[in-house]
Amino acid sequence: MGKPMKCPTCGKVGDWFAGSWFPFCSERCKLVDLGRWLGEEYRISEPLRPDHFQEYEKLEGGEELDRPEAER
Repeated sequence: MGKPMKCPTCGKVGDWFAGSWFPFCSERCKLVDLGRWLGEEYRISEPLRPDHFQEYEKLEGGEELDRPEAER
């Protein structure tokens, strides 16, 4: 048994780590969440700034990940 947590869709508290729908309590909640993403109910609320990527640039090989394979 895992630590009890709250389903991000319905708020029900339970041991969802054991289920195949993690972090949701059911397939329904997982699909509701997907529908919200596809319906653009979830979005980045502000424009991205260069400082948002500072930690990414410190990762080894970060520059290579941004270029198409043909340019590597």
